[in-house]
Amino acid sequence: MVDLVKRLNLSVPVVLAPMAGGVGTPALAAAVSAAGGLGSLGAAYLTPAQIEEHVADVRRRTERPLAVNLFAPQPVPAVTPAQVRASTAELGPFHAALHLPPPTLPERVQEDFGAQFAAVLRARPAVVSFAFGRLDHAHMEALRAAGLLTVGTATSVPEAVELERDGVDAVVLQGGAAGGHRGGWRQDDLADTVLLVRAAVATVGVPVIAAGGLMTAADVRAVLDAGAALAQCGTAFLLADEAGTSAPYREALRGDADTILTTAFSGRPARGLRNALSEAVHSPLPYPHQNALTRPLRVAGAAAGRADMLSLWAGTGYRHAQAAPAAHLLQSLTP
Repeated sequence: MVDLVKRLNLSVPVVLAPMAGGVGTPALAAAVSAAGGLGSLGAAYLTPAQIEEHVADVRRRTERPLAVNLFAPQPVPAVTPAQVRASTAELGPFHAALHLPPPTLPERVQEDFGAQFAAVLRARPAVVSFAFGRLDHAHMEALRAAGLLTVGTATSVPEAVELERDGVDAVVLQGGAAGGHRGGWRQDDLADTVLLVRAAVATVGVPVIAAGGLMTAADVRAVLDAGAALAQCGTAFLLADEAGTSAPYREALRGDADTILTTAFSGRPARGLRNALSEAVHSPLPYPHQNALTRPLRVAGAAAGRADMLSLWAGTGYRHAQAAPAAHLLQSLTP
């Protein structure tokens, strides 16, 4: 079994969750790595050139190890004209409120995974993590040949078992309290994080990285005591000085809205703060179509200061988030 702390020379057993969509900036990843944790870049929405640029940006700031995260490739489902009409009709009033053209589904709905993967191999981060599924044998062999650690994402023990069989070096076990997209693909137990870690540690032989609802040093200690090798924290860093969290998003995190699982923004289940858009959408297109369809609205909503139109990803413990430099936040998570 790989000793992740020793292999990555970590002084703090905390991984920054790979937050895509502009929140997880190179500055944030570098700050966490430089302070002794493992910084991560959420690269799923980046072009190949952007992936290499962001990794280079991190390396200008620190020589410490870095993880890069991609979404595992999966078939793009077909959608019918009727589905598109229903989804665009729900978004129409929000577009009108911002004086945007009516919503339309772009021809290209996601980045080319093969090109992204090649860019990651060129960039050579210490760790490559992935979510939404499994990588095929050729991808896994390429990562091994490059000497990169591989980390898959599971939301249940059966998924963790499949990832172990694929040869990953470690598995992120994502409990139900986690913010953002659910990272599994087959069976999501929405389980308590500590209980899920205990079950996984008893079943798989690779290191387990715990994720979901970890906002304090006591939370981190609890998952380490349950057998996790590392704790992965994302919501705890949403208000970090270095994070790309927009002003309306930051303001919403200081409120008291409930978190919900919603498919309204991307077509995949994700946990975030309840808002007007999550309540209005009842006919989302499957991922990645809905994600592409709502992107212009989310970009314009952030610029207009409209939190009611944003995907406000956050875990259940978001009320404990603090505004501070990332190094300070990492220290506050150190058990």
